[in-house]
Amino acid sequence: MKVELLYHTPDPERAIATAARLCYAPVGASELLHTMPEERVKSVLRTILGSGHYSTLEHASYTFAVEGVSRALTHQLVRHRMASFNQQSQRYVKFTDGIDSVKPETIAENPEASAIYDRAIEAACEGYAALLEMGIPAEDARYLLPNAAETKIVVTMNVRELLHFFELRCCNRAQWEIRELALKMLELVRPTAPFIFAEAGAPCVSTTCPEGKMTCGTPYPRASREDLETQASSQATAAN
Repeated sequence: MKVELLYHTPDPERAIATAARLCYAPVGASELLHTMPEERVKSVLRTILGSGHYSTLEHASYTFAVEGVSRALTHQLVRHRMASFNQQSQRYVKFTDGIDSVKPETIAENPEASAIYDRAIEAACEGYAALLEMGIPAEDARYLLPNAAETKIVVTMNVRELLHFFELRCCNRAQWEIRELALKMLELVRPTAPFIFAEAGAPCVSTTCPEGKMTCGTPYPRASREDLETQASSQATAAN
């Protein structure tokens, strides 16, 4: 799996704080953006995150390029409707050089299961190639392609949706492939906005597990927000 942060709103924390502060300021957004002291930015962000006024978080967004993931993952990913997606088309792209696939570890580590998997994937790929050679349109031949088929997708989410995405998909109970994606995305965004993303992740990072009897049972060593902010800021410094 390859995940790349293509672009994000410049200085996202200042952009969000500016939008929030404008509601109560006698001056314009441009002046606030350029004159607000850094400590004031953090103070505004602390108020936003503490009070649940998350609409201002929608003023900053992030765009990712994701490769080497399965269609099984992207079927889950596009359920996050407050996001934008553009995915490699199986309708217009003809996979004439073979089709890569994602193999779960539970299958890969079991020789018998791995052999069954490989045979099934090979049969699907051979059937797909045969249909293309017969002149069947790619949009119809693709019906043979499995959920395991690798794909590429570009994803854009605003900060509000990212925090929600991380809350759901960084959890140990999330499906393993999308959890790996979420953790990689979080690793990429945290240095760009260390204050906002300090407590991002599964709910147990900052509060308690909401899964009830379905909890994974793994105790998370929760730290104070101050410690998390310090850790995130250190990561941001190292990234720069």
